[in-house]
Amino acid sequence: MVISGGVNVYPVEVENVLIDHPAVLDCAVFGVPHGDLGEELVAVVQPLGAPDPDLVTTLVKHCRDRLAGVKVPRRIEIVGTLSRLPTGKVRKRELREKFAAEPAR
Repeated sequence: MVISGGVNVYPVEVENVLIDHPAVLDCAVFGVPHGDLGEELVAVVQPLGAPDPDLVTTLVKHCRDRLAGVKVPRRIEIVGTLSRLPTGKVRKRELREKFAAEPAR
């Protein structure tokens, strides 16, 4: 669970909306520290095929149409593949550490 601006956000809810988009093959949603909000939502998306240059904008709109405003990721990053554990789970801890250390683009 991510607490952003005092609101509880369940990453799986956001992941379900993102994975529903036809251009998304895989995704992971998690929180990183934010000075004002406590945590901000970050979505890491693996596109299906070559990513459209406007994919991030399209995904933000897709989320806004289906989720409350506080549940829309503040950052969406496009990656080639998502690293997984041998059990098949996404390595969210590694993603969280990486994106907490990187400034937003």
